[in-house]
Amino acid sequence: MRLNRTVLSFAVALVLVGCSSSGEQNSQKEESVEILYNKAAAALDEEQYVQAARYFDEVERQHPYSQWATQAQLMSAYSSYRSQRYDEAILALDRFIELHPGSEDIDYAYYLRALSFYEQISDVRRDQEMTALALQSLDTLVRLYPESKYSRDAKLKRDLTMDHLAGKEMEIGRYYLNRGHVNAAINRFLEVIRNYQTTTHTAEALHRLVECYLTLGLKGEATRIAAVLGYNYPGNKWYERSYELLDDNARQQIMSDRGFVDRTIESIFKPE
Repeated sequence: MRLNRTVLSFAVALVLVGCSSSGEQNSQKEESVEILYNKAAAALDEEQYVQAARYFDEVERQHPYSQWATQAQLMSAYSSYRSQRYDEAILALDRFIELHPGSEDIDYAYYLRALSFYEQISDVRRDQEMTALALQSLDTLVRLYPESKYSRDAKLKRDLTMDHLAGKEMEIGRYYLNRGHVNAAINRFLEVIRNYQTTTHTAEALHRLVECYLTLGLKGEATRIAAVLGYNYPGNKWYERSYELLDDNARQQIMSDRGFVDRTIESIFKPE
């Protein structure tokens, strides 16, 4: 009997918990789609973004088959984005993209998803996982919807994101170089030149390679890299610094025989 009473008590407790949970889930009273959407729009106008997201969610929950439900999904994601709840925005946008691949707003969904990663890009000294995700998302938008009105801004942000990643590689490379880990530094600077050639860090990366090769006693290689730097970035401060590091023979070789070496950046990766 004691066992049966225990089971009965447990069953009653489950029922009570279920009733309580059900009550919490239905705490939002049923309202017409027009009223809910207007409440959501009003909250959005008043910059009450968390409340707006809740109202938009209610539009979809209470009226999943209405013409407003799809738009409410996207607006809920936008509201979460504006409230800096980026993880919630990304989840909502992933769901929207999966459920509505043919929507006329699908390019905006990809754009807003990319922005949700982009806004989380941290200082260059910190982990760059979010930066990589932002770059991947921006690339996806540009690749899938090159004619979208959002692609131009996405391309700009993609360039800024690549510059950010290159900056991280440079920061690590300088760290290695300053501590005498020259080969490790070379790998980082080559990474910048290979994968982030269009960024603002390429000239410095070439200069740092000149420093590295001179440190290793590889004067010929240092001269070759300096020539590439001077050809692609004439008058640049990093070329001037590299030029100052070279001895007279190397300087004369660069200035007098401009055809002595392939001066394109791609030549750095060609086998000797």
